[in-house]
Parts: sequence; structure tokens; C-alpha cells
Amino acid sequence: MPSPREDSTGALLEPFPRETIGHLPTPLHPLPRLSAALGGPPLWVKRDDCTGLATGGNKTRKLEYLMGAARAEGADGIVSFGALQSNHARQTAAAAAALGFPCDLILVTNVNYHEPAWEVSGNRLLDELLGAKLHIVPDEVAAAQCLQALLGRANEAGKQLYVIPTGGSNAVGALGYVNCASELLAQCQALELRPGTLVSATSSLGTQSGLLVGLHAARSPIRVRGVNTYSPDPESQAQALRRLCDETAALIGSEPPPSDSLCIENGFLGGGYGVPSEAMQRAVEEVARLEGILLDPVYSGKAMAWLLAAVRAGRLNPEEPVVFLHTGGSPGLFAYQECLSGDSTA
Repeated sequence: MPSPREDSTGALLEPFPRETIGHLPTPLHPLPRLSAALGGPPLWVKRDDCTGLATGGNKTRKLEYLMGAARAEGADGIVSFGALQSNHARQTAAAAAALGFPCDLILVTNVNYHEPAWEVSGNRLLDELLGAKLHIVPDEVAAAQCLQALLGRANEAGKQLYVIPTGGSNAVGALGYVNCASELLAQCQALELRPGTLVSATSSLGTQSGLLVGLHAARSPIRVRGVNTYSPDPESQAQALRRLCDETAALIGSEPPPSDSLCIENGFLGGGYGVPSEAMQRAVEEVARLEGILLDPVYSGKAMAWLLAAVRAGRLNPEEPVVFLHTGGSPGLFAYQECLSGDSTA
């Protein structure tokens, strides 16, 4: 590792416009105290919480290509979507600010968890600080109506808005994680590290799809396990992952990854998207106190909860290192202060 085809992966991305806004490459380093406490395989972390864009996170990599496409298409502004505490929305607002684009964010409130801080703090506060115009709506139907109104007003004014989907998760956005796969393989080669498994939260699927396509293009044997932090319907999520992998591979002219490599781990969603769970709370606390690393309550905390349980249950080969992809989201900690401080039974 890496395979002889790794260098060609970067060449596949060269035709696509890209705005360089991330601090890349992000660090890859061991988790020695957590590994020792668990007594399983050596654990490493890929720090995509350190991408540098308004506290960082995985969406920065996607936004480099999405904003590149917006610039190439002559867009006058950006519009995107998310939940009220969306990490993607916050990073989109930051990318738009850095590149001089006006930004509209359509944010839905139909998450089955609310506390006073959730309404006003965390990512919501940063969206406003970054200058985005917020349109807060109750659900996805209202979000679609809001989008049509924004597009209509822009058209009347002779302006073109570039629409970024939820999570930045289309084939263009997934290119950021095709690139990340190549970056990770180069780091593994430099460290003489041969991981067997890469674990990450998966929600809108762009991160997992890009990794799968990039690793397959490089003929890497690393297995990607995405931990479901969003969908109550695992079957439809698996079908969506297949479609996005196919679309991303077709976009770069690469062979799509085989179906047996598309792995979504379920059982750690808890009460639903954005709803705290006891396993998440324990995982966030354990990693903070053993490694000084802050996970988030919506994505990386639940993904780490799966990883801790898998190691303790002996589900992973103790001889093969495991890389955990930290997708960021630390502002969300401040929106969940009651649950994380033990003042809530949610």
C-alpha cells in the first residue's frame, strides 16, 4: 500500500474546477490511550475536523469542488440546506464568505430534539456571524417552497444562484473525498501504516461515496464502514449509496466500487437524526478524556460509539490498524449542553 494506481487518482480529478479553501492535508495520528484502554486493534484518527474553515469539518473538502463549479458556472450567489444545527450549512456560509458569494441557507427545525441552546447557539450562531441569510422553516416541504421563491426572485433580478444539496452530497461534492482517499493513502505510505478498516459517520453519503470511489480507483484493500447517523430506513440509504457511488465514478471515468464494499453499519442512530443517545454521550466523553479530542453529538460521536462497541465485541481484526475519520462538528457541542452536562435524560 498504496497501490501503483494511487497517483492516477489525482489525475482523474484534474479536469474539475476547485477553490482551495481547506487546510490540507489534515493530520493522521495514533490514538494510543484509547487503543490501550480498549485492548483491540491500534486506532488512528484522520483529523478532518482540522480542515480550517470556520472550525473545520468534512464538508470543506466537498465545498472546494462545489464552489469551484459555482465559480465556473458564473453563479451570483449560493443557496443550500440543512437542519438548524447543520455543520454543512455553517461551512457553506464560511466558504461563501471567503470567496465573496452571497449565501442563503434554508434550515429546517423538524429534528426530534430541542433545548434552549439548540435554538440559538452552536452552528446557528456561527451561520449568522458568517453573514449568511437564514430562512428557518418547519420541514422539507417548506424548504422546497422557500427554494423556489429564492430562485424566482433571483431570476427576476437577472441573477443566477448555485444550489448545493443537503450535505453537499452529489457527485461533484463527493470529489472532495475521492481526493481525501488519495491523501490518506499517501500518508499511510509515509508512515508505513497498513490499516484494514476506515470508519466514518455517514448521513447524506457524499463522504462515504467519495472514499469508496477513491480507494477503489487506487485498488486499496482498506474497507470503509459508514455508521448511519441519519436515516431510519437502512434499505433506502443503502440504495442511495449505490447510486451516488455510481454517479461519482462515472463523473471521473472510473470503475464503480463493487456492491460488497458498500457497508453501512446500523444500530447506533438512537432516537433519530440529531437525537442524543447514551452510547454517543459515553463515546464523546471517553475520547475527550483519553485523547483530548472533541467529537460532536450528531455524527462523529455516534460513529465512535459504533467503533468502541465493535472493538469491545471483537468484531475487528486486532492485528489490523483502524482509521477513524473525524468529520468535525464541534460547534454542535454547545447546542447540546443539557444532554452533555448530564442535565437532560434525552
